[in-house]
Amino acid sequence: MVVRLKETDDYFILLSYMSQIHLSNTALPQLQQLIPEAAADSGDSLIDVLASCSPRWALDGHVNGTIPDDFILLGFSDNPSLEMTLFVTVSISYMVTLVGNTTVILLFHLDPHLHTPMYFFLTNLSILDLCFTTSCIPQMLVHLGGPDKTISYLGCAVQLYIFLGLGAAECVLLLVMAFDRYVAVCRPLHYTVIMQPHVCHKLAFLVWASGIFGTLVQSPTTMKLPFCHHHRVDDFVCEVPALIRLACGDTHSNELQISVIGSVFLMVPLLLILISYGHITRTVLAIQSHEGRRKAFQTCSSHLVVVFLFYCTVTAVYIQPRSHFSQKGGKFLTLFYTVVTPTLNPLIYTLRNKDMKGALKRLFGKDRTSNVQ
Repeated sequence: MVVRLKETDDYFILLSYMSQIHLSNTALPQLQQLIPEAAADSGDSLIDVLASCSPRWALDGHVNGTIPDDFILLGFSDNPSLEMTLFVTVSISYMVTLVGNTTVILLFHLDPHLHTPMYFFLTNLSILDLCFTTSCIPQMLVHLGGPDKTISYLGCAVQLYIFLGLGAAECVLLLVMAFDRYVAVCRPLHYTVIMQPHVCHKLAFLVWASGIFGTLVQSPTTMKLPFCHHHRVDDFVCEVPALIRLACGDTHSNELQISVIGSVFLMVPLLLILISYGHITRTVLAIQSHEGRRKAFQTCSSHLVVVFLFYCTVTAVYIQPRSHFSQKGGKFLTLFYTVVTPTLNPLIYTLRNKDMKGALKRLFGKDRTSNVQ
């Protein structure tokens, strides 16, 4: 037997049930008005009317064009012991990131031997990593170290704009660095002609402009999504995939948009990087000198390690934001490319690079005697 909403007892039972679940202050009165109207017009069953009404009462602030006050970044709040471990680990990693990337920037500006295109772009990478980590890690540490997990709507929006913009800029910068290595290895006689200072500055401008373009395209539409009333973001930071999963309305256009943006800033640069390193590998293998091959592979392998660490983790999260893998492993991957990768970048470039180690020695005056002699 189908229960009809026209029956008074069923209607009040329904309203009693709806008042016990977490509806917003505006959603419940709307539902109270909506249900009798729908029942009077069609005589639909309880389930039918609920199905037709649910998209309208499940949402919170955006129902009347307003915005939510804040969000709750869950992270690993269900595992306090893991949070304390992460707090210590992330704190140490952030300090290493600050010291490492600041050292790279100082070495470039203080040592004339490093005034080359390669180290110019490496300095831009260090600046990006400093800004990228500072946009999210301090707030992440506050949440890991205490019970308060909230972030204001404005704070979330600012973090999203900066986070997404710097991430997009880094994708393009890694492509520019691959182009620099391609010219250095495959066309060494033309390197100084092609990679002139004004060309490097234009490429750096392209990198930062690309980041601004990427965030201005994706961030506004993401923050306008009809978020569910609980406002619980299953992530450490406000980023696009997590906010899309928080939405209760139709997100098909947003998912399509982030897939297109991800293809432009992730898949296309990655493809071009792989092509450039294919040419580099062929050229290096043709070098007769064993020492020349070793030096070329050592220089390029550092960049390939950075590319692998960054692109693999970001691609897994952003290409399909609602995929099962992105939902289950998204927090760990986010932790990796926001904390681990920026920490490893300066270590990879300094510990494996003879020029950087030489600049460190000169900076601390360890070879002043040899310079005098």
